[in-house]
Amino acid sequence: MSGPRRVVLLGSTGSIGTQALDVIRSHRDEYDVVALATGINAELLAAQAAEFGVPSDRALLAGTRPEVLEELASLPEADVVLNGVVGFAGLPATIAALTAGKRLALANKESLIAGGPVVNAVRRAGGGEIVPVDSEHSAIYQALRSGRASEVSSIVLTASGGPFRGRTREELERVGIADALAHPTWSMGPKITIDSSTLMNKGLEVIEAHELFGVSFDQIEVVVHPQSVVHGMVTFCDGATIAQLSMPDMRLPIGLGLGAPDRLDQAFGPVDWSRIGTLTFEPPDLEAFPCLTLAYAAGRTGGGAPATLSGANEVAVEAFLAGRIAWLAIAEIVDEVLQHGTGNVDDVPDVLEADRVARVRAATVIEKRVAA
Repeated sequence: MSGPRRVVLLGSTGSIGTQALDVIRSHRDEYDVVALATGINAELLAAQAAEFGVPSDRALLAGTRPEVLEELASLPEADVVLNGVVGFAGLPATIAALTAGKRLALANKESLIAGGPVVNAVRRAGGGEIVPVDSEHSAIYQALRSGRASEVSSIVLTASGGPFRGRTREELERVGIADALAHPTWSMGPKITIDSSTLMNKGLEVIEAHELFGVSFDQIEVVVHPQSVVHGMVTFCDGATIAQLSMPDMRLPIGLGLGAPDRLDQAFGPVDWSRIGTLTFEPPDLEAFPCLTLAYAAGRTGGGAPATLSGANEVAVEAFLAGRIAWLAIAEIVDEVLQHGTGNVDDVPDVLEADRVARVRAATVIEKRVAA
């Protein structure tokens, strides 16, 4: 395309947002930031707007106002919308960007997980495009260039194992908030870091991979890879496996999300093969980390189950971070909410209702536990 790509950045003061601006900062001739939004960090938002020349009426505090995100995501002049909003709050922006036919660089996995069929219907109708920003899905996106969709046998998502890899369920009864936030390889926000510690993050990514790439759940495998160098793999029908490798650096998938199919002319996370050492892989411990099993089950159930899983998990994680429940209780609460049934989702109001009901039920379960 002629001229710089015009970027709307949602969640600009978070981990994804600040790293995206770091990429753009060194590629100012290729990208022009036309709008910014964040939740509550007004001071940093103002500094970002000043640095990148974003007018004050396009640098907005969204807070709890989804209409702000919708408005910016559908700006006529925008070429790319990077959705780095944390949690289910990112759904309105995802819908708005795709309805407007934009490229959506998607880091907000919950919106696609909760409303996958609805989001994909909007994507088809509006002509929008999703380029994944999660490192694992970006890896699959890259590996899929090596063959046709009909030739895909399976895909593999790698998990670092988080801070509790190798611990037994008995040992996990004593972990605290600081322990769960001490991720060994990635620097992320607190919600995603807790999800990584429970492997819920990987479970959500399994559902996201199903929606993004149209593969069945039986074709999606998760392996624990503590070095976090191999981010994803695709095995084709002839037995060939194509993997994407790089050192942990989210700026690589962010750059590809902004500019695909073109790659950045700046290396983020290149591998030094003389120092890399050994790469290891192992199956996840599903007894110690039941969230992964819950996610597979919710994905296979379909309908409102993924939205219920996502909403209940958000509430449980918030309760854990507030010191109200134990780490092991996160999976137990999600499981209990899922047992109540999940219904179906045919449109955005259905998704919103499934999420609302899941949150109410999760809050009720938590209150009963706290009072006991």
